[in-house]
Amino acid sequence: MSMNGGVEVKRVFIGAGCNRIVNNVSWGACDLVAFGVQNAVAIFCPKTAQILTTLPGHKASVNCTQWLPSNKFSFKAKQLERHYLLSGDADGVIILWELCLLDRKWRHVLQVPQSHKKGVTCITGIMVSETEAIFASTSSDSTIHVWEVLFPSSTGGDCKLLCLESLFVGLKPMVALSLAKLPGDTGHLVLAMGGLDNKIHLYCGERTGKFLHACELKGHMDWIRSLDFSLPICTKDEAKSILLVSSSQDKGIRIWKLTLRSSLGSTQGAYRREEITLASYIEGPMFVAGLSSYQISLESLLIGHEDWVYSVEWQPPLTASVEGIDYYQPQSILSASMDKTMMVWQPERTSGIWMNVVTVGELSHCALGFYGGHWSPNGDSILAHGYGGSFHLWKNVGVNLDNWQPQKVPSGHFAAVADVAWARSGEYILSVSHDQTSRIFASWKNEASLRDGDSWHEIARPQVHGHDINCVTIISGKGNHCFVSGADEKVARVFEAPLSFLKTLNHATSQSSSFSEDIQVDVQILGANMSALGLSQKPIYLQATHETPYRSGNDGLDTLETIPDAVPAVLTEPPIEDQLAWHTLWPESHKLYGHGNELFSLCCDHEGKLVASSCKAQSAMIAEIWLWQVGSWKAVGHMQSHSLTVTQMEFSHDDNMLLAVSRDRQFSVFTIKRTGNNEVSYQLVARQEAHKRIIWSCSWNPHGHEFATGSRDKTVKIWAVDKGSSVRQLLTLPQFNSSVTALSWFGFGHQGNDGDGFLAVGMESGLIELWSLSVKRTDDGSIAAAGVSAAAVVQLDPFMCHVSAVNRLAWKNTKSEDSRNMQLASCGADHSVRVFEINVV
Repeated sequence: MSMNGGVEVKRVFIGAGCNRIVNNVSWGACDLVAFGVQNAVAIFCPKTAQILTTLPGHKASVNCTQWLPSNKFSFKAKQLERHYLLSGDADGVIILWELCLLDRKWRHVLQVPQSHKKGVTCITGIMVSETEAIFASTSSDSTIHVWEVLFPSSTGGDCKLLCLESLFVGLKPMVALSLAKLPGDTGHLVLAMGGLDNKIHLYCGERTGKFLHACELKGHMDWIRSLDFSLPICTKDEAKSILLVSSSQDKGIRIWKLTLRSSLGSTQGAYRREEITLASYIEGPMFVAGLSSYQISLESLLIGHEDWVYSVEWQPPLTASVEGIDYYQPQSILSASMDKTMMVWQPERTSGIWMNVVTVGELSHCALGFYGGHWSPNGDSILAHGYGGSFHLWKNVGVNLDNWQPQKVPSGHFAAVADVAWARSGEYILSVSHDQTSRIFASWKNEASLRDGDSWHEIARPQVHGHDINCVTIISGKGNHCFVSGADEKVARVFEAPLSFLKTLNHATSQSSSFSEDIQVDVQILGANMSALGLSQKPIYLQATHETPYRSGNDGLDTLETIPDAVPAVLTEPPIEDQLAWHTLWPESHKLYGHGNELFSLCCDHEGKLVASSCKAQSAMIAEIWLWQVGSWKAVGHMQSHSLTVTQMEFSHDDNMLLAVSRDRQFSVFTIKRTGNNEVSYQLVARQEAHKRIIWSCSWNPHGHEFATGSRDKTVKIWAVDKGSSVRQLLTLPQFNSSVTALSWFGFGHQGNDGDGFLAVGMESGLIELWSLSVKRTDDGSIAAAGVSAAAVVQLDPFMCHVSAVNRLAWKNTKSEDSRNMQLASCGADHSVRVFEINVV
């Protein structure tokens, strides 16, 4: 929250997908989940399914995160006031963050001084005491660094960092690590690593330094993908053994047992075999750490997955009530695989043979497997992250029997978000992205679990496409909800809301009034089906849903051309990924042909009668702006003015003018006149070189014919159209620290009220600023000599803002003229969509 000059800014919503990489997600003892979103670390709360914040600091994509303490030590972490988080990126940089639980404030503590030469692939860490942790990191540069970190005893103190060891592992890098204390009171640590040479390497060392190679474990036939040590297993109040689970691209999971055989003082019993049981094991290598020797054996081989097993994790220990033992380690392993399933494995009570007891997963055709699976700290929930940047959460809601049910999770785009627009009445925002999807986010009003305000969720994915989508506009006139989107193809596509969406929206907003108005009797389309190539979306009609689907010609064989039918459903609670990806599509009603290149920008007038479109261009002919008539979708105008791509367009609020800005550093203003018989005439009023670099964005004053332009030259200029015939510059705002990539002007007060308003400015750095603009007019409506005054109101806190370029800003249309409570939506290259609430105090 930021306060300045009587303006209060609150973060309402962040929507973002997870980076598509293994080891990216970590569920900490504080019951929060950390994951990488482009160059930021995002934190989400599984209880509310909301992303709480994003941490800015990395300059490259975040590859892996690790909580200290991790969920493995949650039984010890109950009284901790501060939790720490490590994050590693594709440049080899590792950052340590501190979270103070009392006020939920984050702090960038330090950047680990000795960074890797290439991307960090895995970080593992253990708590040695309440104020000391040891962590190890591995990278594609084939090195492993082991660090000791001492946490401060009071809030705000300095963390001390000491490098214990740097290991070089040869030409085949390691991609998985796990650290543990060896059983027995030896004070020794064991570090397991696995990677591209198909072997598991064990290194032993004391807490103060040197790690020596102890032995290799062979058995896996392909890359090792994940390793996890259990805590020491207590038998008769003594911890004698520890288990290591490993998974590989050979589809297998192996459980290894490290047993304390003897101290070197009494070697006689070192090789005495214990009684042979059904669960007897194959003895493997032995190694010595300090004065103790350890025997390794293969405990079990788990086979059940049909594809690479990307992650394995022991269920976190539970607090034990037995005296002398402070935890109980459940014999339970979670595995996640590219075969789209997660499995929980446990040994059978009588025989001790490990069995798969729970399988959950996405059975739809569109999921492409899981990159990792994680236990909640108390072991009653499991979380997977998948190829589509999506999360999947199951909770065991059974009392006596296991009953795993899917739960709500945050969702969002997994590539740069190119454009965002508010619905006509502001019930939702629609965003489009280079991940080839359009998504609708709305606040779900009637959730029983809400204590503070609304919680936002993705409620529909109207378009799933075969090309990156670059621009979108929602048609603001009367009638059904309708939008036009433009992608990396030469066609704009028109989509209309199906009945299932209108009813879902009604549940979300719980406004019974919008029902009669919006759901027309003539909406006969229930939903949409995807085509085989993922380009057009075919309607599913109401009457067709009662008939039995029959496909002739392929005799029931599943070919590439057939795709399972979608089942559009009315949602009474926020949907999970499986429903979103398949059953919330909108039918495509028209294609708009005419542009010569990939579409780049779209806008609609405020009456809902005209849509303007532009495409990528390097010549005046291709750079022309096309006007389309809403409804008939005829092209009614080709406006030529620019010689390079038109980057943004906007109609003035009285719809009499169209403003366009371009890569050729010029803006142009056209007058638009509508004649009675649905024809449109237009005329170029002014074209002017306005900036020294590309003009990225423009925005009209809602109360007049003034507009702002923002450019790569880091400036924002304010202009006025005089008497509809010429344009003059009124003001240049002080230079910003970064290229200006997005602008949006909001006007409050009535038109005669001097046209006060806010200009939101988004930059390439991801930061957003609000400026107050006041336009002084004379009695005849022309601008007074003093012209326009501007003042910076607030710079949004970097922890609230984007971490890469802001691509679009959009104010919600408020009903009341004199609103002091506004909402601003933004989207950016950091894969996120955000909504802020701005209150004028």
